Amino acid sequence: MIKEISIQDIEHIAFELARQHLSFDEPIPDYTTRFPNILESCVAMPFMRIGGKYLYKNLIDQASVLMYLMVKNHPFQNGNKRIAVSTLLYFLLNNKKWLKTDARDLYNFTVWLAQSPSVLKDETIAAIQRYIDNYIVTL
Repeated sequence: MIKEISIQDIEHIAFELARQHLSFDEPIPDYTTRFPNILESCVAMPFMRIGGKYLYKNLIDQASVLMYLMVKNHPFQNGNKRIAVSTLLYFLLNNKKWLKTDARDLYNFTVWLAQSPSVLKDETIAAIQRYIDNYIVTL
């Protein structure tokens, strides 16, 4: 059974993890600078159910949609890519998985994702699925 991620997880774990442990030139803004309802939408979509069944059927599909939405929908004024990566890693860790990849490669992939055209949403999500599938390991 997949352990879903919640808004509280992002606020108390993924957001704090990004703020405390990731070093970048720009600081991550306070959690209160998020845009109302956008984060809720990003977190709800991967775990939507129709007739009691997940719309996104497996962990990789859910993780991919979560990553895409966290980067592309900009729920925060700043730090969206960093918070998205932290959220993705926390979601995977919470489900006893991890990405065995180089930090620079993950950074470059996330920048590519952020720069991808919105009209290629389905293709971009498929690329995220392939990336995660290539590097996911069981803990």
